[in-house]
Amino acid sequence: MGKSDIKAVVFDLGNVLVDFDHMVAARKIFGLTKKTPREIFDLFFDSELVALFEEDKISPLEFFAKTKEMLGLKLDYEQFLPVWNKIFFFTENNRQVYNLAKSLKKRYKVALLSNINALHFDYLKKNFPVFDAFQNIITSFEAGARKPAPLIYKKALDLLGVLPQDTFYTDDRTDLIEKACSLGIHGFVFKSVEQLKKDLLDNAITLS
Repeated sequence: MGKSDIKAVVFDLGNVLVDFDHMVAARKIFGLTKKTPREIFDLFFDSELVALFEEDKISPLEFFAKTKEMLGLKLDYEQFLPVWNKIFFFTENNRQVYNLAKSLKKRYKVALLSNINALHFDYLKKNFPVFDAFQNIITSFEAGARKPAPLIYKKALDLLGVLPQDTFYTDDRTDLIEKACSLGIHGFVFKSVEQLKKDLLDNAITLS
């Protein structure tokens, strides 16, 4: 089966459609805990606790309680929410990727595949109007699995009704692309809008 048989294009969310920086939250909390900004960042970015939250194995309140305990925080839940959520920003590059996804949606099945927790997802839906570019949205907290677990990629393929070889996927993390490629998906590391367009064209995908 050739590259021209691509039927679905799958995008990552963070640092592709919307940028983020967990250090923003770490700096806000610094002074309310004895931990350093780097220690706070390490807990927030990709820790075992965050993994559990992103797979919906703990609730938002449980996540807050464990975070408060681990960091010795002097915050209540309502004070914590804006600290946790207001780490996202929208750049011109994000806008270009969004417009590209909307254009691709005219010809292909276009989906979003994201490791994300319920609090961040709800916040983004309310504040960043990018989700209308996608027919399907697959999140780790709804799937109960995070990339690079094969299960979440397979759930995305099943939802789209396509085979791995029919699918183009872009993500800013090399390890997640490598796992996708091992499953037969055409995976490409997102580096820039220009590189993404080149990768799409190289796979005989019509951009408009």
